[in-house]
Amino acid sequence: MNKTYQLKVNADTVFESEDLLQGDINVSRVDSSAYHALKNNRSYDVEILERQFTDKNYTVMVNGNNYAVNIQTELDKLINQLGFSLNTAKQVNSIKAPMPGLILDILVTVGQEVAENDNLLILEAMKMENNLSSPRSGIIKSINVAKGATVDKGLVLIEFE
Repeated sequence: MNKTYQLKVNADTVFESEDLLQGDINVSRVDSSAYHALKNNRSYDVEILERQFTDKNYTVMVNGNNYAVNIQTELDKLINQLGFSLNTAKQVNSIKAPMPGLILDILVTVGQEVAENDNLLILEAMKMENNLSSPRSGIIKSINVAKGATVDKGLVLIEFE
């Protein structure tokens, strides 16, 4: 049983395929993101420049030309038609201690606006410093610990508005 795929190239060209590798094709890996392909006696140098696995978006360079490619299966298309998204995640409103440790530094203040992946605090655990970063953009509502405090796993350290 073949899966049906939809490839959207540069957001306007759509290809439907029952098999992404139809026909005679020979692919050789050059390095971690580069490939050499032969299909129907034509040669292609392919490099994957950017990968976004969660939404199946890729930026690839084929023979020196860049393409934005989105790959969807029948299930992906059905989920989108129903108005759902595979990328939607529950909004995180707090940061909890992932393990017991010592708060070495707090890098934010209450009311401060932070961006996703901004460092919030440094937790020392098992003689290692762990930077805890923001899972989303938002405003710091409260900081429930102080510098130098010891914390248990699961303790709410920071809350977002």
